[in-house]
Amino acid sequence: MEEVIIAIGLVFVIEGLLYALFPKAMKNMISVVLTQSENSIRTTGLCALLIGVVIIYLIK
Repeated sequence: MEEVIIAIGLVFVIEGLLYALFPKAMKNMISVVLTQSENSIRTTGLCALLIGVVIIYLIK
């Protein structure tokens, strides 16, 4: 359970760092995402999820 909390904390750190260092780029990225179809966003999210699971599997 401790590892899950650490992982969630790391997600917040990375997200916060991106918004703090590159606010204009993040705003542009959000505007691009808003123009995408829901299926495209869903597919991208599922690919990211799969990559994350594979990375975790390979490390463990």
